[in-house]
Amino acid sequence: MAYKINPMPAQIAKQDLDLLAQVETATLGHWRHFGFLHRQIQPLIPGRRVVGTAVTIAIPGPDSTLLHHLLSLIRPGDFVIVDRLHDDRYACWGGGVTVGAKAAGAVGAVVDGPCTDLEEIVQSDFPMWCRGISPITTRIYDLGGAINVPVSVGNTVVMPGDAVLADESGVVVLPPEEVASEAQKAIDIQLRGKAREASVRETGIKLGDLSGATAKVLANLV
Repeated sequence: MAYKINPMPAQIAKQDLDLLAQVETATLGHWRHFGFLHRQIQPLIPGRRVVGTAVTIAIPGPDSTLLHHLLSLIRPGDFVIVDRLHDDRYACWGGGVTVGAKAAGAVGAVVDGPCTDLEEIVQSDFPMWCRGISPITTRIYDLGGAINVPVSVGNTVVMPGDAVLADESGVVVLPPEEVASEAQKAIDIQLRGKAREASVRETGIKLGDLSGATAKVLANLV
């Protein structure tokens, strides 16, 4: 077995995370095409929106030795991103890992595979995204792995130190240098969207008229 542990990444600036926390993943989905984790990675606790700094880990199928060690490195504000190296059988994350991660200050986690102990995760009120639930769990087999390396999670490359935004619609990662500009763009779009919704509710204007879609359709009738 072999382990690779790189230094912990610089954390995303608080002011950037404060901006990002106002953003819906679906707003970014209006124009971004990269950084979205596969839609099969879903939240276990509904109604949560979480932002943080990606701390990445890659561990082999039946083993969670390195994941347990990672919890001694986690800092407040970190978001754990777990690459399961294509395994879909073993749940590496359950009640015990949840308690350890939350106590260390992790704000949330993604596992590209199943979790277990759903009731304990819910009771801990720990924001968790994964590919479902499995009763078959990992053990401490000492098989190796890597921390803070580029990983593939949800068919998407995640770099240690990326910003993470996760909500009910999904999970997206952004390079640190793009966070502030993309977040502000999304906030502006959301504000315009709220104003448009208010017009539809309060004035009776039709959405197609407001968006311009109806004019396009009528101009191209055959």
